[in-house]
Amino acid sequence: MDSILTRGSNGLEVRVQELSTFRAAFVSVAVSGMVFISSLSTGLLATGLPKIAANLGLPDALILWPASIFGLTCGCSLISIGSVADVIGAGPVYLFGCVFLSLSFLACGLARSGTELIIFRGFQGVAASCCLPTAISILTEIFPQGRQQTRGLAILGASQPLGYSAGLFLGGVLVDSIGWRWGWYIASILSMVVFGIVYQAVPGLRKQMPLDTWRRLALGIDWIGALIASACLGLLSYVLAVTASKRSHIGEVQNIILLVIAALLIPAFPVWMARRTKLNKKALIPNSVWQSIPFASTCVMLFLVSAVINCGEYFFSLFFQEVQLLSALQASLRFLPNVIIGIMISFGTDAVLHKWDAYRYVTAMLLISCVAPLLMALMDPAWSYWYMAFWGMLLLPFAGDVLFIAGALIITDSFSASDQSLAGSILNTAFQFGSSVGLAVMAVISTSVSDASSHSDEHRTHALLEGYRAAFWSLLGLAVLYCFVGAIGLRGIGKIGLKKE
Repeated sequence: MDSILTRGSNGLEVRVQELSTFRAAFVSVAVSGMVFISSLSTGLLATGLPKIAANLGLPDALILWPASIFGLTCGCSLISIGSVADVIGAGPVYLFGCVFLSLSFLACGLARSGTELIIFRGFQGVAASCCLPTAISILTEIFPQGRQQTRGLAILGASQPLGYSAGLFLGGVLVDSIGWRWGWYIASILSMVVFGIVYQAVPGLRKQMPLDTWRRLALGIDWIGALIASACLGLLSYVLAVTASKRSHIGEVQNIILLVIAALLIPAFPVWMARRTKLNKKALIPNSVWQSIPFASTCVMLFLVSAVINCGEYFFSLFFQEVQLLSALQASLRFLPNVIIGIMISFGTDAVLHKWDAYRYVTAMLLISCVAPLLMALMDPAWSYWYMAFWGMLLLPFAGDVLFIAGALIITDSFSASDQSLAGSILNTAFQFGSSVGLAVMAVISTSVSDASSHSDEHRTHALLEGYRAAFWSLLGLAVLYCFVGAIGLRGIGKIGLKKE
């Protein structure tokens, strides 16, 4: 096997080897396991939320909080934890995240009230932020650039949307059988299984940290920049989540103050980054990062794609259960095309992305995905599932699966190994924040239209349908927007993921 000398995420030089095809696939699946399980838990919640809210006495004003709080805490933690991983190494942070996630899953399964569930979901977001960016860094350290790395990143890219889709399906099965709590118990057990496999099977994770690790943590990370970024994202997410529960909250004094603070922090962040750079100190996200147009465009697109996919699947689930009055199990079965096509797209992307022009391939997939929200908006509840809903489910994951893989490959082509955890955390922050913001905004749109509907309370289903359709039309607008961004921002990227000698 060929041996290649490279620099690891903690700054140390490490020697990597091209593994056998089977071993490489096994390692890739193992490392991607926690990303899959984390997304699976979100899918479990989406399908089981009506039953969970009823069992725990969660009021209508807080029913979206278990879904929103995860994106809020995860998005706020990703960049800081990515910086820590760049200092001490991705492996220790990833393994800590495995254990932390397992405990938080168990806690959700044991939750006795809606408040406890919301708190434990917040912990899950922090734990997930330990695994999401570090998984990219681990794979790029293990595999030299080339086909093995592309395949590994394809598996990782597929794990997030596939985990969410699988969670939707599994949640429906469990809610109508042994109970929703078992979904969290299963996730907790699987997390520890992945921890054991990764600890034993992935090379290089058990290496000793440098002696100056604590000094580098204290002095080598821009903690003020991390505080500014986290506070800005957190305040925006919080206000949006509160507004989603009740529109009148936007006019409350405390929420206006929080919005003003968040707005002031937005320009403060690049100013602080410029100051750190001028003083020759390490900046959390150097402004120069955004000079890479493909990377910046990918972040914007992932934000929009995340909103379209996660909100689309969430409202699809509500459409099946609240409008068509299907059981959770029947609704979950209708997500199977989403899971199957996601697997096919991910491995198809692995097979062609290093051969074909990435710009044409990615933009084509983005355009195809636009059809999904259009079909959703035009659906009639009386129509057969196979007429439109099936095709909407089939086309919905096209953009997310392809773009996540392309984004990971752009990182490996554009950033040094010592900065790849941070770059990966930026991509994941865009994805998580897109989901959180999208869910809050679409909830406001849907609720506003439903409340303004001319249908009486006796025809609540018709009012809900009007609200859901308004959300689907809004998602179509976002889909057209990410196609426009991709058409401009990805121009000229050519082939990506090629082996570098």
